[in-house]
Amino acid sequence: MKAPHMTRVALSPRRGSDATAPSLRQAAWSAALISLVVAGATTAGLAHAEVTPNLEAAKAKVAMCIGCHGIPGYQASFPEVHKVPMISGQNAKYIVASLVAYQKGERKHPTMKGIAAPLSEQDMADIGAYYEAHGKGLPPRPAQASAPSAAVQALLGKGNCAACHGEGLNKPIDASYPKLAGQHADYLYVALKAYQIEHNPQVGRSNAIMAGQARMFKPEELKLLAKYVASLPGDLQTVPQQRFR
Repeated sequence: MKAPHMTRVALSPRRGSDATAPSLRQAAWSAALISLVVAGATTAGLAHAEVTPNLEAAKAKVAMCIGCHGIPGYQASFPEVHKVPMISGQNAKYIVASLVAYQKGERKHPTMKGIAAPLSEQDMADIGAYYEAHGKGLPPRPAQASAPSAAVQALLGKGNCAACHGEGLNKPIDASYPKLAGQHADYLYVALKAYQIEHNPQVGRSNAIMAGQARMFKPEELKLLAKYVASLPGDLQTVPQQRFR
């Protein structure tokens, strides 16, 4: 999410306070930034407050999703062969945020952009709520994780993934962030690499925070990290669905 436009106001220190002026300026700037971000988040929340998800209506809107996300083990071939992500059990707000990003071109993927383009706010809210609830009550997938190796521990610390994605990488601190635990390793690898790509009209993701994180890692490190995250127990599943019912 982009921060709102801000005009920086210069703060002039009083005479005799030169030693403390930088810290005072920084404190004032930080306070102003926090206030603007909070105000922007509140305004955005109010803008979407009237959209109430309709699970019944969603059943007629997910046909375009079922063809890939409702088939266990289904693989996509672009930009390389990988399993499509599991979205049943994912946070509704994250699904909505992802669809908005594809719609705006912040995520570049021809198929997903085409699917997201005609969706209204109501459509996205319905689809997000549907998949958050989808598969609840089914037995959880068995855990495969063992204690992380020293190399994996170092990578987890370097990326500080739990700071946003929460305990076990399955309880994000904000519902607009994804659950990662148990997601397909090859998809995670492709997604993380996408944040490293620039100036490609077909592939890439432009989230500044994730781009900064992903660019700290070499490809082999991303692959190792993705493999470990995929082994963690989590809520994500692929629930088989019939496209035509």
